Amino acid sequence: MPDDRKPRTPLAVPRSRLVRGPGPVVRPDFRTEFLDFERGIRMGNIEPNQRITQILKAHLERRHGTPFVTDRWGRGVYWRWICWLPVESRKAKPLSSKVNFGCAKFYVTINLERQTFEAGMQVERAPTTPGGEVRTREDWDVHALLAGLARGKPLADEVARLVRSEGFTVRAGPFSERGEFTAANYRGPAPLARAMSVIPAGDWGGFQLCYVFARDEVRAMGGGEITAAVADIFDDLARAMNLVMTVPCLRLPGQPPAAGTR
Repeated sequence: MPDDRKPRTPLAVPRSRLVRGPGPVVRPDFRTEFLDFERGIRMGNIEPNQRITQILKAHLERRHGTPFVTDRWGRGVYWRWICWLPVESRKAKPLSSKVNFGCAKFYVTINLERQTFEAGMQVERAPTTPGGEVRTREDWDVHALLAGLARGKPLADEVARLVRSEGFTVRAGPFSERGEFTAANYRGPAPLARAMSVIPAGDWGGFQLCYVFARDEVRAMGGGEITAAVADIFDDLARAMNLVMTVPCLRLPGQPPAAGTR
């Protein structure tokens, strides 16, 4: 299949993109080798200002002027999947304000099988039958997602723009077998809505809209270029995130950072 993606131009890290921890503000020092395509994203045995969790959380909170919570899949030194979601939107959920599962979120991951690194947004759907610890509730963002995946809806138009013009990949369906679409084979939102609506009642599934980097692309970038490119991708996704969240609290591309941030 031809690759019609636009190349994602790495961005220089501005001087203002700093990490604020319990001590003084320090310059981030993420390194390309922390993305290990044999083990995952390195999180252990490095300094706080080197951790992608800290760097991107600080960026998101300065950009949007609202707190974010970090979640992850992994333990020990290397993690496979990391996400960030706005606390404000989660707290507004009447039934699910104490869990992250029902919230749209930004994420990064390394796919060890495909040898790719990706950054994007994810919306989950849990099993809907008894038996699991977590079940989809009426206030989960997946319901707004499904309503928005209709032709002519703002969300459907935004997905089409990102896939066809900006080089994003979109996936939908059970996590064990998701449909995947790029500019080369995207034909509209109907297959996405259909894939989401037929997730088996006992399965986990979801929707991902992401930018995928091949291993060689990552290795050609500096650590600061990687985190800045991910921040740029998250900015591109702010409009789509706002369209599915309980509280659309993200600032859109072109809007200045939230008041009081730098």
